[in-house]
Amino acid sequence: MQKQTEAILIEPTLVIEDREELIFLLSEAAALEHMVMCEYLFAHFSLKQDTSEGLTPEQLVAVKRWKKIVSEVAGQEMLHLTLASNLLTALGAAPSFERPNFPQRAKYYPDSFPMALMPFSETALEYFLVLERPEDLTPQDAVLFETNTQEQHVPFLAATNGNSITPVSQDFATVGHLYRGIENGFRTLVEKYGESKVFIGPPSAQVTSQYYAWPDLVAVTDLASAIKAIETIVEQGEGSRGHREDSHYGKFLDVLTEYRSLKQQDPDFEPARPAIPAFVKLPADITDATLITDPLTADIAALFNVSYEIILQMLTCVYIHDYETDNEIKLLSRTSVGTMFMINLPLGELLTTLPVGPEYPGKTAGASFEIFRTSYILPHRDAAWAILRERLLEMADYCDRISGPPSVHSVLAAAGQAARRLAGGLVLPKGEN
Repeated sequence: MQKQTEAILIEPTLVIEDREELIFLLSEAAALEHMVMCEYLFAHFSLKQDTSEGLTPEQLVAVKRWKKIVSEVAGQEMLHLTLASNLLTALGAAPSFERPNFPQRAKYYPDSFPMALMPFSETALEYFLVLERPEDLTPQDAVLFETNTQEQHVPFLAATNGNSITPVSQDFATVGHLYRGIENGFRTLVEKYGESKVFIGPPSAQVTSQYYAWPDLVAVTDLASAIKAIETIVEQGEGSRGHREDSHYGKFLDVLTEYRSLKQQDPDFEPARPAIPAFVKLPADITDATLITDPLTADIAALFNVSYEIILQMLTCVYIHDYETDNEIKLLSRTSVGTMFMINLPLGELLTTLPVGPEYPGKTAGASFEIFRTSYILPHRDAAWAILRERLLEMADYCDRISGPPSVHSVLAAAGQAARRLAGGLVLPKGEN
């Protein structure tokens, strides 16, 4: 791999001097983690799964390995979203699953973070490397080079001077830059108020590995645990300096190198289906998007987005709980995972095999991960469980009503059966309903 001088970015310090600004930037970080996770899942869905799709046996081995890597990275992004939520909860705020719909090109985020869904490709991998790049690499160096060091100043938008009473969006160059600012914000508030007055959120509201099986999922109750959570996010993404092989950045760099090698051997090698993100209807917060005109594909896309909404609602019930017992929270967490793996992921992969419509010949649909304007949280236990059961059963009935070829029918039948099983399990003990 070619070597070039590395540019160390001299980044302005993010100024955080009050709880409001820290919550604001943490909420921005949570939305960023959420969107990046969706981007990785879209690429994961698009990867081919059989030699019948034009892959040689050797190419299929590589593609399956890449699919596993992308899936693992997406899972860690979910962990990062969970850790960001724990950091918010520790401050006394609520976790946030809000985010804008795709695509967003530097409207909600700095110019270096255009948010778009794309199938697995060289372009997608290069974009992922820019997203996950270490703080000491420029976007160009992140993709192309192993480097030495040389100082270089890079201009950024001016940070707040700390005199504003309202939260201010501040420019950040990398995910690591954002979280280092958040870490400094925690340190500043602890120095200003003391730990006991900063970490005022109830420890019982923290989501830990007893609910989701991530060994690195820590409860945030003090400055040390907050810093540990932030270090986990940063090091899993960009890696620690000098040890980046196991980071998201290192993994994607390895995949890109292998992809380029296979493409050089066979210029016709295409590991992914030609999927494009497509909506059933245009969301209110974006001005232009591909619309699905194929009726069957539109039905599958609607099911995907509903299952995605249900997962977010279940996660909210896990994070913002009041009367649920530990066993009930564990049941909700298991149900959210079941909905993801038995319904949402199979539907996402199925979509990439289906046509968008005759206006887009040769293109297949991809999940839009639409956030509905009517999406809502479910804060009341009895009502929440009843609504989640009802919604799962509605989705199961919808699966039954859709007719399609055997390849579609088998996925829908399995999803419908899973939805009914999951709904049947969401029952509070007698006397508590």
